[in-house]
Amino acid sequence: MNVSFRVDNCSIERTLDIVGEKWTFLVLREAFGGVRRFADMQAATGAPRQVLSARLARLVDEGLLRKVPYREPGQRQRDEYRLTEKGRDLYPLLVSLMHWGDKYLSGEQGPPVLLTHRDCGAAIEQHFRCAAGHEVAGPREVTPLPGSGAALKGA
Repeated sequence: MNVSFRVDNCSIERTLDIVGEKWTFLVLREAFGGVRRFADMQAATGAPRQVLSARLARLVDEGLLRKVPYREPGQRQRDEYRLTEKGRDLYPLLVSLMHWGDKYLSGEQGPPVLLTHRDCGAAIEQHFRCAAGHEVAGPREVTPLPGSGAALKGA
């Protein structure tokens, strides 16, 4: 069965509309690493001030980050940026991108960062499993079916 989906109702496209830009991924990378303040994020990403400001505002507007006010002694109030549940749910996506880059772009020196489990120190791996618990090796083992929000061609 080959189902033909309309492209104007695509979850991948809608997601990329929000996060599909280099600076957005770098901001999220830093947020996952615990960076919360604008100046620290700018230093870590190298993003121009206006670009970083725009990306942070968009991530707040989309509900991936939330602003939390803070004040250093003798300074004006500022905002920290903290991940929301919606933002934290993007972590597997960033890890997948990192693992792909490690595999294909790291060069002879190997990966620049290794992700390990805090409790035991083992390397983090990602796997696909179906709801019945079977390991899924790749796209040839997956069948796309219409979901409740599907828009099919000719419909």
